[in-house]
Amino acid sequence: MSLLHLAIISPFLLAILVPFAYKLFRQIHTGWFILPLPILLFSYFISYLSITSNQQSVTKSFSWIPSLGIDFTAKVDGLGLLFSLLITGIGALVVLYSIYYLDKNKEQLNTFYVYLLLFMGAMLGVVLSDNLLVLYTFWEFTSFSSFLLIGYWYHREKSRYGAQKSMIITVFGGLSMLAGIILLYLMTGTFSITEIIAQSNEIFTNPLFVPALLCILLGAFTKSAQFPFHIWLPDAMEAPTPVSAYLHSATMVKAGIYLVARMSPVFAEHSLWLWLVAGFGIVTLFWGSFSAVKQTDLKAILAFSTVSQLGMIMSLLGIGAAALHFETVEDSYFTVATTAAVFHLINHATFKGSLFMVAGIVDHETGTRDIRKLGGLMNFMPITFTLAIIGTFAMAGLPPFNGFLSKEMFFTGMVRVLEMDIFNLDTWGVLFPVLAWVASVFTFIYSMVLVFKTFTGKFQPEKLEKKPHEAPLGMLISPIVLASLVIIIGFFPNIISNTLISPAQASIMPPAEGYMYDAHIYFWHGFTPELFMTLGVITVGILLFATLPKWRKVYDMFPEKLALNRFYDGMLEVSQRASFNLTRLYMNGFIRTYLVYIFTFFIVALAATLFIKDAFKFDTSNVAPIHYAEVLLALGIAAASITILFVKSRMTSIILLGAVGYTVSLFFVIFRAPDLALTQLVIETISVSLFLLAFYHLPKLRHEERIRFKMTNALISVGVGAVVTMIALSAHSNKMFDSIAQYYVENTYKEAAGKNMVNVILVDFRGFDTMFEITVLGIAALGIFAMIKLRLEGGKKNENK
Repeated sequence: MSLLHLAIISPFLLAILVPFAYKLFRQIHTGWFILPLPILLFSYFISYLSITSNQQSVTKSFSWIPSLGIDFTAKVDGLGLLFSLLITGIGALVVLYSIYYLDKNKEQLNTFYVYLLLFMGAMLGVVLSDNLLVLYTFWEFTSFSSFLLIGYWYHREKSRYGAQKSMIITVFGGLSMLAGIILLYLMTGTFSITEIIAQSNEIFTNPLFVPALLCILLGAFTKSAQFPFHIWLPDAMEAPTPVSAYLHSATMVKAGIYLVARMSPVFAEHSLWLWLVAGFGIVTLFWGSFSAVKQTDLKAILAFSTVSQLGMIMSLLGIGAAALHFETVEDSYFTVATTAAVFHLINHATFKGSLFMVAGIVDHETGTRDIRKLGGLMNFMPITFTLAIIGTFAMAGLPPFNGFLSKEMFFTGMVRVLEMDIFNLDTWGVLFPVLAWVASVFTFIYSMVLVFKTFTGKFQPEKLEKKPHEAPLGMLISPIVLASLVIIIGFFPNIISNTLISPAQASIMPPAEGYMYDAHIYFWHGFTPELFMTLGVITVGILLFATLPKWRKVYDMFPEKLALNRFYDGMLEVSQRASFNLTRLYMNGFIRTYLVYIFTFFIVALAATLFIKDAFKFDTSNVAPIHYAEVLLALGIAAASITILFVKSRMTSIILLGAVGYTVSLFFVIFRAPDLALTQLVIETISVSLFLLAFYHLPKLRHEERIRFKMTNALISVGVGAVVTMIALSAHSNKMFDSIAQYYVENTYKEAAGKNMVNVILVDFRGFDTMFEITVLGIAALGIFAMIKLRLEGGKKNENK
């Protein structure tokens, strides 16, 4: 295992140690034990910049399941490194923030940091795995760990609801994604992403190509909260603020973005990819920004803004896919959309992470996130207000912050859609710049609402649970670092253009051999349509923000019955009711009924298989002759077994049952197996004795408890017996391998120095079976002893009382 693999699994290893650290060092906040790991991982991944800056990659692999062609192949290229730095860098800041946000005396920090580390490791596995099945394994682990994080405050109903909702939707998408992975394997014969990309031109015409495309996109859309699957993300805001800052600004919701970016070289040449990715992205951008304006909770505003920003990045990746339809990708000016997608991915992580932390500070220091109760906090929390200004202005796309630059590039990408003459973009393509501009207006409005409704206006101390004051320095460090990056990248964007943006772009749209992407980002582009679009956004945005109370009633026009959340809740309720009614049909509490279902399925499935596969065969050529004694014993067993069903006395039933067992032992005597005969006799004697000992405590058999003849039960019993007999006869008649008996005959004495073949088989050839059987018996004995001991001690305590 390489150092790269160790870096991926290191969060899982540390998660094992967290409970011990929490128990041994309760006086120290557990976060201090966690913080060094993301810092070390961030430093480690920084060392790869010298390689990826040259648009090269590093691949490390070791065999995991070679029989299935599954290797744990870790690949660091520009795209994987960008996400790894976000995961570990933002992760370190979130851990530092959580140390001051979560009270070590009130919170179960051991579980919180275990969940956080599991999520961090899962995300690293997703973005660095070159094998699709390994990627899927980590992908589902992100759903599981995020479920635990969102439901961390499990005593709250909303937290449980939000965790369940995120799990159901994202796991549903994950299963669809698995189907897409399997289809890709059927087309290419490999799970390696690198090898699949190399075969993309060959599989383009395969009939499984479009189904695979749809399945992969469904997984990406659910994870990245694209419309209409976005409904889980606002409910996930019930998680602690550090979780929201981590999952919904830089990691989990970006997993779907990563998947689309990673699989673009495979699917981008199909028109469906462009329309679905860009179309769902632009609709999500509009709906998210439109919905954010009506929210009154700070984290709810940020949640819908995240939905909106994810839609923006997704739409850019879709439009950027058009560049692959030109002879030379690097010469196409449509690559600006992909550059903007990567750039805004970084920018969003910086300003959104800081804004989530600002919302957490406001909640922590005032006791509420409701903007209707807030206002006038600027004088009490000047540093937090400054951080909020930087984050919201960047999110609104105002200069001189980094969000302005990527938003301008976003407008450029949308405007250039009108110049495309492929996939009918010259007609319906006009919707992209229109929706982009309208959504940007709403983005400006909710950004202004977020900062000014919270920090300016009338101060309302009577509505606050706490007296507001500035947050402690430890809680401010992380948002200050992120806000500083917002400013630095805004003024000096090219410090990341060739170190992070261009290498990631080369991973999404592989250039011709020898060509190097060279992104140049700058403020002034002249008097372009994008500049006038920005001026229009600011002008209209200010006007609508100033008149917000007058037109906000427009949201009341949308009927609540048509809300997607109502649809989700309705589907959940219907499925629960249907499953309850279905379960009630067959779960009636009678074992007899359950056996009827089991044996009926047994008969139908196995009998059908025997005849469909033409597997039934009856060959007597290799069967020993049957003697009269054996026939008589068999008839005796059958007669005793059938008689048990009709006797009216439990004593008679016990005697007949013992007769069946003793008769079986006679078969072993005839077949010259004295050991088996002796074992059977001992077991049967003990069983009969136990039945007789328990007989004294059993009530008399009542008339209604006597077994009555039922044709259904008789048919099922005969059917099971017939099917088992047919399988036994077929197995004996269709021997595909030589019997192992001769091996035991030849090697019993030679290999094990034993003359009793049965004993040698049990002790030597099948020693592990015997060992585990003894272990089971030992555990059962310990369990019985423990129950007796507890019962005795309980009795003594009662006597003392």
